[in-house]
Amino acid sequence: MQRKIIAALGLMAATALLSPVSVRAENIAEGKRIYAESCAACHGTNLEGQPNWQQVTETGEYPAPPHDRTGHTWHHSDKVLIDYVTLGGAELLKSQGINNFKSGMPAFGEILTEQNILDVLAYIKSTWPPREQQVQKSRSNQ
Repeated sequence: MQRKIIAALGLMAATALLSPVSVRAENIAEGKRIYAESCAACHGTNLEGQPNWQQVTETGEYPAPPHDRTGHTWHHSDKVLIDYVTLGGAELLKSQGINNFKSGMPAFGEILTEQNILDVLAYIKSTWPPREQQVQKSRSNQ
């Protein structure tokens, strides 16, 4: 647990320098590959998410949301997205004082490198229409 937080703090510090996430061809291609290996099982091969992703399941968790324009990923800044992937949903929310939210999103901070996470986000962002990209970019630059 402590290693995860230390790794996340390093990534969070790097975020200030790397934000917004670079959306270059080489990052997109690598991100697409990593997404297929690490994310698609829950978030869908085509970023479509799980059915009924806005409704709590019997276990008290929300299904994995889509990462395409129909989801809410583009509503969040780069920092929030990076922290969510690095720490996992429950740990990130706990760090913000929200202790009773069940999240199925695992922490990837010890599984993926900082660059891997940035590349996955570059791939996801590359699929959004210009309007969603612009909104998300403006939230990342605040």
